[in-house]
Amino acid sequence: MTQAEIKLCSLLLQEHFGEIVEKIGVHLIRTGSQPLRVIAHDTGTSLDQVKKALCVLVQHNLVSYQVHKRGVVEYEAQCSRVLRMLRYPRYIYTTKTLYSDTGELIVEELLLNGKLTMSAVVKKVADRLTETMEDGKTMDYAEVSNTFVRLADTHFVQRCPSVPTTENSDPGPPPPAPTLVINEKDMYLVPKLSLIGKGKRRRSSDEDAAGEPKAKRPKYTTDNKEPIPDDGIYWQANLDRFHQHFRDQAIVSAVANRMDQTSSEIVRTMLRMSEITTSSSAPFTQPLSSNEIFRSLPVGYNISKQVLDQYLTLLADDPIWVSLC
Repeated sequence: MTQAEIKLCSLLLQEHFGEIVEKIGVHLIRTGSQPLRVIAHDTGTSLDQVKKALCVLVQHNLVSYQVHKRGVVEYEAQCSRVLRMLRYPRYIYTTKTLYSDTGELIVEELLLNGKLTMSAVVKKVADRLTETMEDGKTMDYAEVSNTFVRLADTHFVQRCPSVPTTENSDPGPPPPAPTLVINEKDMYLVPKLSLIGKGKRRRSSDEDAAGEPKAKRPKYTTDNKEPIPDDGIYWQANLDRFHQHFRDQAIVSAVANRMDQTSSEIVRTMLRMSEITTSSSAPFTQPLSSNEIFRSLPVGYNISKQVLDQYLTLLADDPIWVSLC
């Protein structure tokens, strides 16, 4: 990385997480992969503080770890991921335009927390939306859940890798660090949750709903807490999917400028049909027939099949757009 990029990473880490996390993160960016004790020694930071800083960085996918043959765990900074924090506002705004305020807050919570369970996201977002509503109105958990499912269906949010159950049942000594895996077919599978409830408004700092001071509230033990319905299933924002969306928008705009609005709408339809079946890094979309494209054009877009075929021929003959076909 250039010195300018390292300085930018430093500023981003300090702004989002504070000086200690910034110190550990920048050290890893400069030195590469290192074990815990070496990081603590080289930075002059206590082991406890290094552990906490690494927990934050791993939670936000800014640092990865690897277990070597000798059982030593080494940590490595994900520099490109740190720089992507600059785009967080754009990710959030894009979700707002596609999925309204509910989608916006879901992605914002995932970006702020790194990883969260779906139930935790739904409750946080429902509470935040309820705060903005008129007195007497609340946001239903089910409505937030539906938006979350739509975000998963379109791959804007995805499951995080987790520890396989077989690893937990191994009677031998625990590994120095867990091995996280994810089945590709489960990456966007939303657990079936029956989240019943509504968002709650924040109470006064001094009194609860009954008007009693906080000190008089009964303390509850962990035994009284309700079990988390999706415990262990964590979600994160899929940044590659956002970048794919930005790329597709740029392509559609370029087609409109070079040809006309009808051509851009045809290309938009092709890209939309392939957005969750084609890898974000793939150079081509999935093969699509003209009949499939014709059936998928927006309702009310009045062009005949013959006209569509003529536009597809023009696009295919143009060397700039041939890669889209």
